[in-house]
Amino acid sequence: MILAGDIGGTNARIAIFEVDDRRPKLVCERIYPTREHRSLESALSEFLSANPSAGIRAACFGIAGPVRNGRALMPNLGWTVDSASLAWLVKIDRVGIVNDLEANAWGIALLEDKDFAVLNAGAPDPSGNAAVISPGTGLGEAGLYFDGRTLRPFACEGGHTDFAPADELQTEMLSWMRKRFGHVSWERVLSGQGIVNIYRFLRETGRAEEPDWLARDLERGNAPAVITDAALEGKSRLCELAFEVMVAALGAEAANLALKVMATGGIFIGGGIAPRIVAKLREPAFMRSFTNKGRMGDMLAAIPVKVILNDSTALFGAARAAALSAGML
Repeated sequence: MILAGDIGGTNARIAIFEVDDRRPKLVCERIYPTREHRSLESALSEFLSANPSAGIRAACFGIAGPVRNGRALMPNLGWTVDSASLAWLVKIDRVGIVNDLEANAWGIALLEDKDFAVLNAGAPDPSGNAAVISPGTGLGEAGLYFDGRTLRPFACEGGHTDFAPADELQTEMLSWMRKRFGHVSWERVLSGQGIVNIYRFLRETGRAEEPDWLARDLERGNAPAVITDAALEGKSRLCELAFEVMVAALGAEAANLALKVMATGGIFIGGGIAPRIVAKLREPAFMRSFTNKGRMGDMLAAIPVKVILNDSTALFGAARAAALSAGML
């Protein structure tokens, strides 16, 4: 059996898999809100006490943070994850930990056509590199390079690179955010908190009115969800404007990532936000922003762009990575 986890800033998803027909097959899964636990060991202990864990041969966890020398610090949660500590708890020799976007990338090979929403069919390059960008609690990015036979994922922390404005409004927004955060990364714009930052900028600079009902809902908590729902339901022009800015920024940064890794094999958009806003991503603004790279516009127009709809991709990817490391696949 395989133990795998997808550990994000909001939830820790932990599961046990069997390898069946050379694919990980889910046996059981539990979701633990991370704010209810002081560490991954705490959530994992609860999982292992409630689920059959005898016979685990390999384990891997995708972690929302940079992984170095078997340790990972989760910047949006404050947890430190240590491979050796997890191995002692699971009672196996080694537990793999990888960046959550690397886990997501490992999982793409297990997906079917129904697991994607196509934003741009493009002209797929079977020997080209690919990349994943995932706005959610934070902003994750990863690449996949073609090794002559298959695509192999690698992690990066591109979400923490400098945000680059593409027009006068975004330039003004960058100045506004610098006064509040100092360094303004892409994650400050393309994440759950990012949509809140954009909304507040637009509100404070008088781009549209904030109705009283919306102000009350925002005070009650979960501001990203409130803004998202109001935008999707057309209830607030201010929320709609916030998403227009986010969609354009996502198109720009997805193209930046595609250019940096020459992702002619495709760009995949994961995370918790994109599946909810597929309709907005299919509007012309996203691809217009994606291809707005001067002389590289034609090349970018040929790159397939897909939204990952399956929210278990990273979990299955961690299981696949564990199985490969143990020679089970």
